[in-house]
Amino acid sequence: MGKEKILVVEDEEAIQELIRYNLNKDGYDRVRCCESGEEALAAATEFAPDLILLDLMLPGMDGLAVCRRLKSDTRTSAIPIIMLTAKSEESDIVIGLEMGADDYLPKPFSPKVLIARIKSVLRRVKPSDAEAAAGTIKRGPLCMNRGTREALLDGRPMTLTFSEFETLYLLARRPGWVYTRGQIVNEVKGDDYPVTERAIDVQMVSIRRKLGTHGDLIETVRGVGYRFVQD
Repeated sequence: MGKEKILVVEDEEAIQELIRYNLNKDGYDRVRCCESGEEALAAATEFAPDLILLDLMLPGMDGLAVCRRLKSDTRTSAIPIIMLTAKSEESDIVIGLEMGADDYLPKPFSPKVLIARIKSVLRRVKPSDAEAAAGTIKRGPLCMNRGTREALLDGRPMTLTFSEFETLYLLARRPGWVYTRGQIVNEVKGDDYPVTERAIDVQMVSIRRKLGTHGDLIETVRGVGYRFVQD
């Protein structure tokens, strides 16, 4: 805790200091702040942060352009990004997530929620997840093994199509991570289902039905996509 370096890209000084204060308070004392996209790109390579908080509304180069540059550069592409957005920026959220951003947080936000999101993203990107390495994941009542194509719910086998299995596994692998419909389409290549963005919505209805009383494990993020609820 606290060893991770965090880069805050925010042009409003009051918000910048609020974020820094709450990060320091929670033990994250390796924090660097910058106010523009150009500064962010330089800091991302020089400071080498473990996570970037990126405001989308920046002077000059906006946050989406910064995200695009970071994710296209091999030196910075693996750095997780949490976008800080206004509620009216749904289309920008989708674009940012499609570019590879890891999460988003609409303004105004609670400092407690911000810290929780940071911890969640940092946990997800750590390569030490033994169950993920083994291809097996367990999320509450759900247990899935990608190698054997087995899915158990409350210990009982689930009957899933290829695409349904891949979609549920994708979401359950990273609880709390928002996937756009386009990202799900790109990940799911099953021949047994017409995988289009509209088909994803239909497929989610089927998966939730098969989850039964646990259907609320999959959450719809309005205007963006879907995510598996966090443990």
